[in-house]
Amino acid sequence: MACVPSVPVLVVPDGIRGLIFDCDGTLADTLPLHYTAWEETFAELGLPCPMEFLIQHNGKPTDLIVTLYNVEFGRAIDVERFTMDKERRTLIRLDQARPIEPVAALVRRYRGRLPMAVVSGSNRINVERTLQAIGLREPFAAVLTADDGLPPKPAPELFLEAARRLGVAPRACQAFEDADSGLEAARRAGMLATDVRPFGGGYREGPLG
Repeated sequence: MACVPSVPVLVVPDGIRGLIFDCDGTLADTLPLHYTAWEETFAELGLPCPMEFLIQHNGKPTDLIVTLYNVEFGRAIDVERFTMDKERRTLIRLDQARPIEPVAALVRRYRGRLPMAVVSGSNRINVERTLQAIGLREPFAAVLTADDGLPPKPAPELFLEAARRLGVAPRACQAFEDADSGLEAARRAGMLATDVRPFGGGYREGPLG
């Protein structure tokens, strides 16, 4: 009899009262879409798009990543114009987003049982379109994004605000992330931080990657 490989299952320990999820690379397999938009936007300027640099800064807002790129590579890219162009290129692709199934299955399992929120370093229109594309907007009582004006990850403020909106103490929240900066932010907020990369999250080479 052929062996059927087991599907990895994420676990929510006893005592957890709220669940908080990153979006890109955690709930949704969108990172190849984002990276293609990065590559095209850099190509318009005749500049390279170092994948290692983007992966290192995964989870941070686009304008911050461009600012860091300028510093690290000695460039003078117009941050606002580049950000608008990159986000436009991303937005038109997000209807192609697909859920990362082990994480999506967890959301479905706890829908109506535990309050849930999304905390993303992306902008609101991208996050909302992504959640709609993967069919997972309704389970989330709160969605926080870069547009909420709080310090970006690895600062803990986005996670703390999500816990406040859920009415759950941070120590009783479990956060699911695919980026080192997000995991650090969740830990700094006093939450149980769960890395979803072993379950299929994060960047994976694909047809768009």
